[in-house]
Amino acid sequence: MSLKLYNTMTRQKEQFQPRESGKVAMYVCGPTTYNFIHVGNARMFVVFDMIRRYFMYKGYDVNYVQNFTDVDDKIIKRGNEEGMEPLALGQKYIAEYFKDALALNILPATVHPKATEHIPEMIGIIEGLISSGLAYEVDGDVYFAVDHFPNYGKLSGRTLDDMKAGARVEVDKRKHHPMDFALWKNAKPGEPSWESPWGKGRPGWHIECTAMSLKYLGAGFDIHGGGGDLVFPHHENEIAQTEGYLKGETFAHYWMHNAFLTINQEKMSKSLGNFFTTRELLEKSAGEVIRFYLLGTHYRSPLDFDDQNLVMAQKGLERLQTSIRLAQQALEREGSSVNERIEAELFQAGKDAREAFGKAMDDDFNSALAYAALFELAKTMNGCVQENPGPSKGLEEAQKTLLELGGVLGFDLLHPARVPVENDEILSQVMEVVMQIRSRTRLKKDWEMADFIRDALKEKGIIIEDTPQGARWQIKK
Repeated sequence: MSLKLYNTMTRQKEQFQPRESGKVAMYVCGPTTYNFIHVGNARMFVVFDMIRRYFMYKGYDVNYVQNFTDVDDKIIKRGNEEGMEPLALGQKYIAEYFKDALALNILPATVHPKATEHIPEMIGIIEGLISSGLAYEVDGDVYFAVDHFPNYGKLSGRTLDDMKAGARVEVDKRKHHPMDFALWKNAKPGEPSWESPWGKGRPGWHIECTAMSLKYLGAGFDIHGGGGDLVFPHHENEIAQTEGYLKGETFAHYWMHNAFLTINQEKMSKSLGNFFTTRELLEKSAGEVIRFYLLGTHYRSPLDFDDQNLVMAQKGLERLQTSIRLAQQALEREGSSVNERIEAELFQAGKDAREAFGKAMDDDFNSALAYAALFELAKTMNGCVQENPGPSKGLEEAQKTLLELGGVLGFDLLHPARVPVENDEILSQVMEVVMQIRSRTRLKKDWEMADFIRDALKEKGIIIEDTPQGARWQIKK
């Protein structure tokens, strides 16, 4: 089956045809670095990481570009609130992004360009738009003239009349049209600024992505991705300014967007008190569990977040990890007779899982159905191990398949995720009690209970070692 994806531009699934055979060029809008990424951001980054990984699994060479917007109104405002220079604030939260991304097992991009490092490219594009009559300068500000771009609104499906009627922006009488958007902003006291033909200033948000995507991927690249909230105005404006600058040449061939994430059926909002960052969530749940939850629903379907769903995700991930652990224990046992029927069943289960997994992912990256393929394989493995608890080629192949397909989705099923705690001191105090209980159990020669405590903790990522100097524990790295 050929891979199909949903193109926001055409509002239908399309067969994927790369610009260059065997290669995929992707641009995904990165974070505006004024705070830790929130859970909605995390869904977007995890989704497109999964899509990238599947292309790699299919044998494509993927050039994956994800930017950092490190100069923006929000960054300046937050910097002023914290008494911190805006560009330094941006660098701080770039570093924090990478910490969260690592916890969520998100691969680093091929290139992570920063907006502040591409000012000359932005100025060059803006000059080209002015010379083509698609932009104009007023008092050091430069605006894109939306009514000079005939197809403005083609991504979002909006018309200029609709936008004008529903506009909530404050009317700037200097603009030729209320929906004209800023390409360059005149410098204000205390703000970061750069020299330009229109005086000192800084770029608008939209022009940043145009400059960076064109520099690293060129015109007509394959996939431009982001969250559903970016369709309008960000991506709409990107298309207008980019294709205007390219004189009608296609900017990107496929536009992909994930659906919104809600909190207990409500949109995440600071005013509702249900806004929280990924970092806050990582203090309570392991990154792999969060990732498992975020990919458990098709990326174009709304996803509602609540604690109970997160608990269910953890149990689902543990089911797969338990199957791998039981298989590993069987494979490490001394040789035993091989049941040919079970062997055939395991080989067939692995083959069926690969087929079902590929069919699901080829159909617009349906990770929810891909999960079903993994669970079906795990179920078969568990049954076969119970019936014939010894090593076999079929079990080895089935385990390899489950590990590989889990890895395509970004999960390490061989090493259970450690659930972090809010305070390591509390962990130490709890473990001190646990170690005392286990020590007393050993003194009573209740070896079965002592081994149970050790093995149960190992599954949670805590290793107990019995040494001549006494027992000690450590968190598995």
